[in-house]
Amino acid sequence: MRPVALAYVAAAVLLTGVAAYFAFLPQHSGTLTFWALAGGPSVLLALLAAEWARREELLREWLMPRWGDFSRGMVGAVGLVAAAWGFARLVTPVGSPREVWLVTLYGQIGNPVTLQAHAGAVALAIVVAAAAEEVVWRGMVTQLLADRLGSRTAWIWAAALYALVYVPTAWSLRAGDMLDPALAIAAFGAALLWGAMARSFGRLAPGILAHALFDWAVVMMFPLWGPK
Repeated sequence: MRPVALAYVAAAVLLTGVAAYFAFLPQHSGTLTFWALAGGPSVLLALLAAEWARREELLREWLMPRWGDFSRGMVGAVGLVAAAWGFARLVTPVGSPREVWLVTLYGQIGNPVTLQAHAGAVALAIVVAAAAEEVVWRGMVTQLLADRLGSRTAWIWAAALYALVYVPTAWSLRAGDMLDPALAIAAFGAALLWGAMARSFGRLAPGILAHALFDWAVVMMFPLWGPK
């Protein structure tokens, strides 16, 4: 891997990992700081990735919508929501010690009443963040890794790096002595699907739709945990 490519991949892991750690600290729960830290670095990295992809004549192919993209994105999102619900019921059921994983995660995102009151802003933030993350991780990072490791496994390595970014949140979300790995686990599983979609379709648009729809579903429509 060329030094510039290695520097970009390292920066993507380091910047987003550090920002994720601070975003999910308790003092940033439900604040604008949380949203800025959670999505800001990805947006900045995506701008660099988009310029690189434009020069490499990849950007148009990545993002140009085609017939069937919405259906593919919807199927991907529904599959992820089903998997997330299964994880919540089997691994973090109500009353178990691991329920706190979801309690702290949803508490960090914000009060549901406040989120509903600002649904338009939340939707915009989710779409921008989802598009940025797909351009960075399933786009440029995967392409750079493919140049070095080959396209057959690059998307899996990219998924592992994407999950690595969220490992620090196990400490910032911890309850007492119990670490909270829920976000890192979810990131790896979701990244495998989005990476497989990008590899199968040769584009990012279906994965962006799946990513944004999934985030909207589990945050606003069908939360995996919430007060009864």
